[in-house]
Amino acid sequence: MDLEGHFDDFERRDWEEDAEGTVRFAMVGLGWWTREYAVPATNESDICETTVVVSSSTEKAEDFAAEVDTVEAALTYDEFQDGEAAEHYDAVYVATPNALHLPYVEAAAESGKDVLLEKPMEASSERAEQIVEAVDAADDVTLMVAYRMHTDPAVRRMRELVESGFIGEPAHVHGHMGQPLLEMIPDPDQWRLDPDLAGPGASVTDLGIYPINTTRFVLDSAPQSVQAATYSGAEGFEDVPDERAAFTITYEGNVLASMTASQNVHKNGFLRITGTEGELLLEPAFLGPSDLTVSRGDVEADLTLPEWGEKQQMNEEFEYFANHLLTDRQPPGDAEHGLVDMRAIEAVFESAERGERIDL
Repeated sequence: MDLEGHFDDFERRDWEEDAEGTVRFAMVGLGWWTREYAVPATNESDICETTVVVSSSTEKAEDFAAEVDTVEAALTYDEFQDGEAAEHYDAVYVATPNALHLPYVEAAAESGKDVLLEKPMEASSERAEQIVEAVDAADDVTLMVAYRMHTDPAVRRMRELVESGFIGEPAHVHGHMGQPLLEMIPDPDQWRLDPDLAGPGASVTDLGIYPINTTRFVLDSAPQSVQAATYSGAEGFEDVPDERAAFTITYEGNVLASMTASQNVHKNGFLRITGTEGELLLEPAFLGPSDLTVSRGDVEADLTLPEWGEKQQMNEEFEYFANHLLTDRQPPGDAEHGLVDMRAIEAVFESAERGERIDL
């Protein structure tokens, strides 16, 4: 089977349509990810700009606003929820801790603003359902969960290859994402290790969602059941059940996926999809530049995207979202899509606790 049609112009934006205008963003939550990746992504875009910043205090918001020429208003969270400066932005990027997503999505939806929402959607499926309800009740509001791997060219080519039958019938998936969290952010009191802010775990909610959702996207298939085991024992992980997690997910079509996630291991990520005729391997994945290896019989190709790290993925994610808004299209990763992942994540912890397979 010929690979040329898939690999010609490998970085092509197959999602892009002609668009005019600019999407003005309010950045809700000024943590390091927003400051170092999200705002720079809008600065480098021709169709996005940051015009409002929102933080826990006026001082923090104003200090950061002084660093960004395009910002027109600096707000506290309460001021944002009260609808202040709504005339200065068109869409909202929500990047607060997971358990704080809901009130800001509700405020944005009530103001008729579109939302780019960091993953996972919330700290529980119940609160994620309330996000779905808020968006459904709003008038013409688009919400996209920020699955940045959906815009990675290597992942998009994987999806095309599976759809074209290049690997035959998908059979098995092996996925992993891990990192040494407390070496990266040496603070045991950080929100990712606080169940009240992060949700039911630390590794599955923050990292395991990458192989879970990227597999969904590549296979265009939903999870059907989950079986899992978790472990926590190291200092700093006393309050969470999943310093380490391993789980199997059965996806539609009887595709069996084995996945692992950990916040206390060597930094690495990969996704291997094996079919009846061939195999796709994305390694490294999720944590930096993606390297895709494609194999079938005597055919093998390896493509490396050295510039496609987290920074480029965020640039692409914002332009992807903005292009869909400007052309009046709903991106695939909508609120209902994100809710499916929330239910799968919760099933991991339920299965580990009960020692049983959980049907979704």
